[in-house]
Amino acid sequence: MSIAQLTRGRVPAPARRAARRDPLVVAAAAVACAIAVIAVAGPLLAPYDPNQLYVGEVSAPVSLDHPFGTDDLGRDVLSRVLAGAGASVVGPVIVVLLSTLVGTAVAVLSAWFGGVVDGVSTRLVEVIFAIPGLVLAVLAVAMFGKGLVAPVVALSIAYMPIVSRLVRAGARTELGKPYIAALRIQGVGSPTICVRHLLPALLPSILAQATLGFGYAMLDLAAISFLGLGAQPPASDWGVMIAGGQPALLNGAPEQSMFPALLVVVTVLSVNILGARVTSWAEGADR
Repeated sequence: MSIAQLTRGRVPAPARRAARRDPLVVAAAAVACAIAVIAVAGPLLAPYDPNQLYVGEVSAPVSLDHPFGTDDLGRDVLSRVLAGAGASVVGPVIVVLLSTLVGTAVAVLSAWFGGVVDGVSTRLVEVIFAIPGLVLAVLAVAMFGKGLVAPVVALSIAYMPIVSRLVRAGARTELGKPYIAALRIQGVGSPTICVRHLLPALLPSILAQATLGFGYAMLDLAAISFLGLGAQPPASDWGVMIAGGQPALLNGAPEQSMFPALLVVVTVLSVNILGARVTSWAEGADR
Protein backbone atom coordinates (compact mmCIF):
# COMPACT_ATOMS: atom_id res chain seq x y z
CA MET A 1 0.00 0.00 0.00
CA SER A 2 1.47 3.35 -0.99
CA ILE A 3 1.51 6.47 1.14
CA ALA A 4 -0.91 8.07 -1.30
CA GLN A 5 -3.44 5.31 -0.71
CA LEU A 6 -3.28 5.76 3.04
CA THR A 7 -3.35 9.53 3.03
CA ARG A 8 -6.10 9.79 0.41
CA GLY A 9 -8.23 7.04 1.88
CA ARG A 10 -7.80 4.64 -1.09
CA VAL A 11 -7.80 1.51 1.01
CA PRO A 12 -7.91 -1.67 -1.10
CA ALA A 13 -11.30 -3.34 -1.50
CA PRO A 14 -10.29 -6.49 0.45
CA ALA A 15 -9.31 -4.31 3.40
CA ARG A 16 -12.64 -2.45 3.28
CA ARG A 17 -14.57 -5.73 3.18
CA ALA A 18 -12.51 -7.09 6.07
CA ALA A 19 -13.26 -3.97 8.10
CA ARG A 20 -17.00 -4.30 7.54
CA ARG A 21 -16.92 -7.96 8.58
CA ASP A 22 -14.89 -7.34 11.74
CA PRO A 23 -17.22 -6.11 14.51
CA LEU A 24 -14.24 -5.28 16.71
CA VAL A 25 -12.89 -2.85 14.11
CA VAL A 26 -16.33 -1.29 13.62
CA ALA A 27 -16.76 -0.83 17.38
CA ALA A 28 -13.24 0.58 17.78
CA ALA A 29 -13.79 3.01 14.90
CA ALA A 30 -17.11 4.14 16.36
CA VAL A 31 -15.53 4.71 19.78
CA ALA A 32 -12.54 6.55 18.31
CA CYS A 33 -14.83 8.82 16.25
CA ALA A 34 -17.01 9.51 19.30
CA ILE A 35 -13.97 10.39 21.40
CA ALA A 36 -12.72 12.70 18.63
CA VAL A 37 -16.08 14.48 18.50
CA ILE A 38 -16.14 14.82 22.28
CA ALA A 39 -12.58 16.18 22.28
CA VAL A 40 -13.57 18.89 19.80
CA ALA A 41 -17.10 19.73 20.95
CA GLY A 42 -17.06 18.52 24.56
CA PRO A 43 -17.68 21.89 26.23
CA LEU A 44 -20.63 22.53 23.89
CA LEU A 45 -22.14 19.12 24.67
CA ALA A 46 -21.81 19.46 28.45
CA PRO A 47 -25.29 19.79 30.05
CA TYR A 48 -23.94 21.88 32.95
CA ASP A 49 -21.10 24.25 33.67
CA PRO A 50 -18.25 21.83 34.54
CA ASN A 51 -17.06 24.06 37.39
CA GLN A 52 -20.48 24.99 38.78
CA LEU A 53 -21.05 23.84 42.36
CA TYR A 54 -24.49 22.43 43.22
CA VAL A 55 -25.13 22.66 46.94
CA GLY A 56 -27.00 19.65 48.30
CA GLU A 57 -25.89 17.33 45.49
CA VAL A 58 -22.43 16.44 46.76
CA SER A 59 -21.28 12.96 45.64
CA ALA A 60 -24.76 12.27 44.27
CA PRO A 61 -25.21 8.87 42.59
CA VAL A 62 -26.08 8.32 38.94
CA SER A 63 -29.48 9.81 38.10
CA LEU A 64 -31.47 11.29 35.22
CA ASP A 65 -30.34 14.80 36.18
CA HIS A 66 -26.70 13.72 36.54
CA PRO A 67 -26.06 10.61 34.38
CA PHE A 68 -22.52 10.23 35.76
CA GLY A 69 -23.35 11.52 39.24
CA THR A 70 -21.65 14.48 40.92
CA ASP A 71 -18.27 14.85 42.60
CA ASP A 72 -17.39 15.78 46.18
CA LEU A 73 -17.95 19.47 45.39
CA GLY A 74 -21.32 18.94 43.73
CA ARG A 75 -20.07 19.37 40.15
CA ASP A 76 -21.66 17.33 37.38
CA VAL A 77 -19.23 14.52 36.44
CA LEU A 78 -20.58 14.09 32.90
CA SER A 79 -20.02 17.78 32.15
CA ARG A 80 -16.51 17.62 33.53
CA VAL A 81 -15.69 14.49 31.53
CA LEU A 82 -16.92 16.13 28.32
CA ALA A 83 -15.14 19.43 29.01
CA GLY A 84 -11.87 17.67 29.87
CA ALA A 85 -11.79 15.41 26.83
CA GLY A 86 -9.98 17.98 24.69
CA ALA A 87 -6.96 18.34 26.96
CA SER A 88 -6.90 14.61 27.71
CA VAL A 89 -6.80 13.66 24.00
CA VAL A 90 -4.92 16.55 22.40
CA GLY A 91 -1.91 16.17 24.71
CA PRO A 92 -1.17 12.56 23.61
CA VAL A 93 -1.78 13.50 19.96
CA ILE A 94 0.84 16.26 20.18
CA VAL A 95 3.28 13.86 21.85
CA VAL A 96 2.79 11.31 19.06
CA LEU A 97 3.11 13.90 16.28
CA LEU A 98 6.28 15.50 17.65
CA SER A 99 8.02 12.24 18.55
CA THR A 100 7.08 10.60 15.24
CA LEU A 101 8.15 13.53 13.06
CA VAL A 102 11.46 14.09 14.83
CA GLY A 103 12.22 10.40 15.34
CA THR A 104 11.47 9.53 11.71
CA ALA A 105 13.57 12.41 10.38
CA VAL A 106 16.53 11.48 12.58
CA ALA A 107 16.25 7.80 11.64
CA VAL A 108 16.02 8.36 7.89
CA LEU A 109 18.94 10.81 7.85
CA SER A 110 20.99 8.46 10.01
CA ALA A 111 20.33 5.45 7.79
CA TRP A 112 20.83 7.39 4.55
CA PHE A 113 24.14 9.08 5.36
CA GLY A 114 25.59 6.42 7.67
CA GLY A 115 29.15 6.86 8.94
CA VAL A 116 29.71 9.68 11.42
CA VAL A 117 26.15 10.97 11.11
CA ASP A 118 24.76 7.54 11.95
CA GLY A 119 27.19 7.03 14.83
CA VAL A 120 26.54 10.39 16.49
CA SER A 121 22.75 10.24 16.10
CA THR A 122 22.64 6.65 17.36
CA ARG A 123 24.65 7.50 20.49
CA LEU A 124 22.40 10.52 21.16
CA VAL A 125 19.26 8.42 20.72
CA GLU A 126 20.61 5.76 23.08
CA VAL A 127 21.34 8.37 25.77
CA ILE A 128 17.80 9.75 25.58
CA PHE A 129 16.35 6.24 25.44
CA ALA A 130 18.03 5.42 28.77
CA ILE A 131 15.96 8.08 30.56
CA PRO A 132 12.42 6.92 31.50
CA GLY A 133 9.71 9.14 30.09
CA LEU A 134 7.97 9.79 33.41
CA VAL A 135 11.27 10.75 35.05
CA LEU A 136 12.00 13.20 32.24
CA ALA A 137 8.49 14.63 32.56
CA VAL A 138 8.89 15.10 36.32
CA LEU A 139 12.23 16.85 35.77
CA ALA A 140 10.60 19.12 33.20
CA VAL A 141 7.85 20.03 35.67
CA ALA A 142 10.46 20.73 38.35
CA MET A 143 12.29 23.09 35.99
CA PHE A 144 9.41 24.82 34.21
CA GLY A 145 6.49 24.46 36.62
CA LYS A 146 3.29 22.47 36.72
CA GLY A 147 1.00 22.22 33.72
CA LEU A 148 0.68 20.18 30.54
CA VAL A 149 3.19 21.98 28.30
CA ALA A 150 6.36 20.76 30.04
CA PRO A 151 5.22 17.10 30.32
CA VAL A 152 4.07 17.04 26.69
CA VAL A 153 7.44 18.32 25.44
CA ALA A 154 9.33 16.00 27.78
CA LEU A 155 7.36 12.93 26.72
CA SER A 156 7.82 13.87 23.06
CA ILE A 157 11.58 13.84 23.63
CA ALA A 158 11.40 10.59 25.61
CA TYR A 159 9.34 8.78 22.94
CA MET A 160 11.47 10.01 20.04
CA PRO A 161 14.21 7.35 20.48
CA ILE A 162 11.64 4.54 20.34
CA VAL A 163 10.40 5.76 16.97
CA SER A 164 13.92 6.49 15.75
CA ARG A 165 15.30 3.04 16.57
CA LEU A 166 12.38 1.28 14.93
CA VAL A 167 12.43 3.40 11.77
CA ARG A 168 16.24 3.31 11.48
CA ALA A 169 16.24 -0.50 11.51
CA GLY A 170 13.56 -0.59 8.82
CA ALA A 171 15.27 2.11 6.75
CA ARG A 172 18.62 0.30 6.77
CA THR A 173 16.91 -2.87 5.58
CA GLU A 174 15.00 -1.00 2.88
CA LEU A 175 18.07 0.88 1.65
CA GLY A 176 19.80 -2.45 0.96
CA LYS A 177 17.13 -3.51 -1.54
CA PRO A 178 17.79 -3.43 -5.30
CA TYR A 179 15.18 -0.82 -6.16
CA ILE A 180 16.98 1.81 -4.07
CA ALA A 181 20.23 1.11 -5.95
CA ALA A 182 18.33 1.31 -9.25
CA LEU A 183 16.89 4.69 -8.33
CA ARG A 184 20.33 6.00 -7.42
CA ILE A 185 21.79 4.77 -10.71
CA GLN A 186 18.99 6.55 -12.57
CA GLY A 187 20.04 9.77 -10.90
CA VAL A 188 16.97 10.21 -8.71
CA GLY A 189 17.72 12.73 -5.95
CA SER A 190 18.03 11.75 -2.31
CA PRO A 191 14.97 13.76 -1.12
CA THR A 192 12.83 12.14 -3.82
CA ILE A 193 13.96 8.63 -2.92
CA CYS A 194 13.37 9.22 0.78
CA VAL A 195 9.98 10.92 0.48
CA ARG A 196 8.43 9.03 -2.44
CA HIS A 197 9.89 5.56 -1.95
CA LEU A 198 11.52 5.01 1.43
CA LEU A 199 8.93 6.61 3.72
CA PRO A 200 5.94 4.81 2.11
CA ALA A 201 7.72 1.50 2.68
CA LEU A 202 8.25 2.41 6.34
CA LEU A 203 4.73 3.77 6.88
CA PRO A 204 3.17 0.57 8.36
CA SER A 205 5.84 0.43 11.07
CA ILE A 206 5.53 4.14 11.77
CA LEU A 207 1.74 3.87 12.00
CA ALA A 208 1.94 0.91 14.36
CA GLN A 209 4.35 2.72 16.66
CA ALA A 210 2.26 5.90 16.56
CA THR A 211 -0.85 4.09 17.78
CA LEU A 212 1.08 2.40 20.57
CA GLY A 213 2.70 5.73 21.43
CA PHE A 214 -0.70 7.39 21.71
CA GLY A 215 -1.82 4.87 24.29
CA TYR A 216 1.36 5.19 26.34
CA ALA A 217 1.26 8.99 26.10
CA MET A 218 -2.35 9.14 27.28
CA LEU A 219 -1.58 6.88 30.23
CA ASP A 220 1.59 8.81 31.12
CA LEU A 221 -0.10 12.22 30.93
CA ALA A 222 -3.03 10.94 33.00
CA ALA A 223 -0.55 9.61 35.57
CA ILE A 224 1.28 12.95 35.67
CA SER A 225 -1.98 14.81 36.23
CA PHE A 226 -3.00 12.20 38.80
CA LEU A 227 0.20 12.99 40.72
CA GLY A 228 -0.67 16.69 40.66
CA LEU A 229 2.16 17.68 38.29
CA GLY A 230 0.20 18.16 35.08
CA ALA A 231 -3.15 19.91 34.67
CA GLN A 232 -4.21 21.60 37.87
CA PRO A 233 -7.63 21.78 39.57
CA PRO A 234 -10.25 22.98 38.81
CA ALA A 235 -9.34 21.76 35.32
CA SER A 236 -11.45 18.78 34.28
CA ASP A 237 -8.56 16.77 32.83
CA TRP A 238 -9.32 13.06 33.19
CA GLY A 239 -6.20 12.43 35.27
CA VAL A 240 -7.14 15.26 37.64
CA MET A 241 -10.65 13.85 37.97
CA ILE A 242 -9.34 10.37 38.79
CA ALA A 243 -7.12 11.81 41.51
CA GLY A 244 -9.87 14.05 42.86
CA GLY A 245 -12.27 11.13 43.11
CA GLN A 246 -10.06 9.04 45.38
CA PRO A 247 -11.67 10.15 48.67
CA ALA A 248 -15.16 9.55 47.30
CA LEU A 249 -14.07 6.16 45.96
CA LEU A 250 -13.03 5.10 49.45
CA ASN A 251 -16.39 6.33 50.76
CA GLY A 252 -18.40 4.21 48.33
CA ALA A 253 -19.00 6.83 45.60
CA PRO A 254 -16.78 5.73 42.67
CA GLU A 255 -18.51 7.71 39.92
CA GLN A 256 -16.13 10.67 39.63
CA SER A 257 -13.06 8.40 39.31
CA MET A 258 -14.66 5.47 37.51
CA PHE A 259 -16.00 7.25 34.43
CA PRO A 260 -12.86 9.21 33.45
CA ALA A 261 -10.71 6.12 34.12
CA LEU A 262 -13.03 4.04 31.95
CA LEU A 263 -12.78 6.59 29.13
CA VAL A 264 -8.97 6.52 29.27
CA VAL A 265 -8.97 2.72 28.98
CA VAL A 266 -11.58 2.63 26.20
CA THR A 267 -9.80 5.33 24.19
CA VAL A 268 -6.44 3.58 24.38
CA LEU A 269 -7.95 0.21 23.44
CA SER A 270 -9.89 1.56 20.46
CA VAL A 271 -6.89 3.39 19.00
CA ASN A 272 -4.62 0.37 19.48
CA ILE A 273 -7.13 -1.97 17.81
CA LEU A 274 -7.51 0.33 14.81
CA GLY A 275 -3.76 0.79 14.53
CA ALA A 276 -3.12 -2.96 14.62
CA ARG A 277 -5.76 -3.67 11.97
CA VAL A 278 -4.72 -0.88 9.59
CA THR A 279 -1.08 -1.89 9.92
CA SER A 280 -1.83 -5.53 9.12
CA TRP A 281 -3.82 -4.48 6.04
CA ALA A 282 -1.01 -2.21 4.86
CA GLU A 283 1.59 -4.94 5.30
CA GLY A 284 -0.63 -7.44 3.50
CA ALA A 285 -1.15 -5.04 0.59
CA ASP A 286 2.60 -4.57 0.24
CA ARG A 287 3.27 -8.28 -0.15
